[in-house]
Amino acid sequence: MNEEPDQELDALIRAIPEGWTRVQIAGHVWGITRTTRAGGRVISFDAGRLGDKEQLGANIWMLSEGSVLKPCEVPEEDVMQVLRDAAATFALPD
Repeated sequence: MNEEPDQELDALIRAIPEGWTRVQIAGHVWGITRTTRAGGRVISFDAGRLGDKEQLGANIWMLSEGSVLKPCEVPEEDVMQVLRDAAATFALPD
């Protein structure tokens, strides 16, 4: 697990809206939830593929040097890929 602050992670998690959102990733519909806690110092990210059992989650610690990812029982790269895909959908014009 990477303990170094991650600038890419910081940008990705800030692109995800607070609360629950339905998003299309690679032809599948996902429900993603971003919850900010501890005065903005911790962000929980949960994602589940709707109609399927695939789920993942992580906590992101917001440090002064940048964000640190703490995945919950899933590989860090899996969380990062879902974050990249989800953040890209929010960057698309309506």
